[in-house]
Amino acid sequence: MNIENSYIDIYKNYKDVLFANSPEVLNAKREDAYNAFVKLGFPAGGENYKRTNAQACYAVDYGMNLNRFSIKEDPSKTFHCGVQGINSYIYYVVNDVYFGATENNLPEGVIIGSLNQVARQYPDLIAKYYGKTIDVNQDGNWAFNQMFAQDGLFLYVPKNVHIDRPIQLVNIMTSQKPLMAISHNLIIVEENAKAQILVCDHTDQNIQFLSNRVTEVFVAENAIYEHYKVENTYEKMTNFSTLNIQQQSSSSVLSNIITLNNGITRNNVNINIDGEHAETILAGLVIGDKEQKIDNQTFINHIKPNSKSNETFKYILDDSSVGAFSGLILVNKDAQKTVSKQSNRNICLTDKARMYSKPQLEIYADDVKCGHGSTMGQLDDTAMFYLRSRGISQKEAQLLLMSAFVSDVIDNIKVDALKDRVRMLVEMRLRRELSVCSSCSVCK
Repeated sequence: MNIENSYIDIYKNYKDVLFANSPEVLNAKREDAYNAFVKLGFPAGGENYKRTNAQACYAVDYGMNLNRFSIKEDPSKTFHCGVQGINSYIYYVVNDVYFGATENNLPEGVIIGSLNQVARQYPDLIAKYYGKTIDVNQDGNWAFNQMFAQDGLFLYVPKNVHIDRPIQLVNIMTSQKPLMAISHNLIIVEENAKAQILVCDHTDQNIQFLSNRVTEVFVAENAIYEHYKVENTYEKMTNFSTLNIQQQSSSSVLSNIITLNNGITRNNVNINIDGEHAETILAGLVIGDKEQKIDNQTFINHIKPNSKSNETFKYILDDSSVGAFSGLILVNKDAQKTVSKQSNRNICLTDKARMYSKPQLEIYADDVKCGHGSTMGQLDDTAMFYLRSRGISQKEAQLLLMSAFVSDVIDNIKVDALKDRVRMLVEMRLRRELSVCSSCSVCK
């Protein structure tokens, strides 16, 4: 029996439990997702491009919380944000169960909470958006998520409302045995509204965990949305993360994906720019060592004219770590006057570190300004000599060059307190002083 068949049997055997514990609007998607998963299975690794082999990752005998057992301990008592001055609204998903918030003084009209519970209260609102950015017939991981996901974070920001502080979503994996978490987040930012989301991925111990998390974001006309994701987990963590963003005319989207510590990570970011004068900044930073594997796959789809996108991903790989980047920018035939730039730059600090890069442009319009490129190498010898000649040690010179290499990705962060904290964490990571996140007692 292959690994897919074991999960197909789990779905069949626990289908009644899934439907009983979830609202109708979520259950309405399960059967189509199941049928797609039966046909597709999990994505396998590619030969020419080092894609993450999902089949192998799911082969571990993970436990699944299908009966929705909750964690009794309040995560706010063990997690304390160390980002001084960020003053965020903090919410938790423990494994794949929404836990709640320490406070909720959000502006009037904002709806935030458990996707499971909100779907019971506002089924029409959820039905309008849930699963709309996902084609389960394209990706087995997406189909698997819609088969089993029962909860996650829901956020609705009404027209003209600007949330004054960042919203922090803390995903915590905790268990005494191997465990799988499957969650689905849904975020809606209406016209002229603004929201900033910081997603923090943590594990409380070095046990085999796997998470499959999908986040759908809808950014309406003239809205502003910022999405920051920081992963700092143990080496036995496997993380499949999907971020799908749909943005309309004159909207602004910033997404910054930062991987500081991990085991196996595959981030999928898909952005549909479906409106004129919309702008997207997509950035990513990876620091890998030991046997870590980090795979970022991105897709920016320019559908309407006069839109802009700027994409930058940078990797620093040490020891025997493996990095992969596959980025596609698609300019449709009606997307005239598109301005788009894509860059992937990488440093391998050892002969054993490996980087696989596949930047791509697909253009069907004739009046555009687009470019892409990828570089791979080691630290600049000339710059190293310059620093050493001024009395700087080799270790410090390396640190200065690596910090400068990733500084533009960090500079994209618009929350000053978070920017300062990330800069400090990156420097600690480059010095090998950061093994797990020091910003919370869960990870100490």
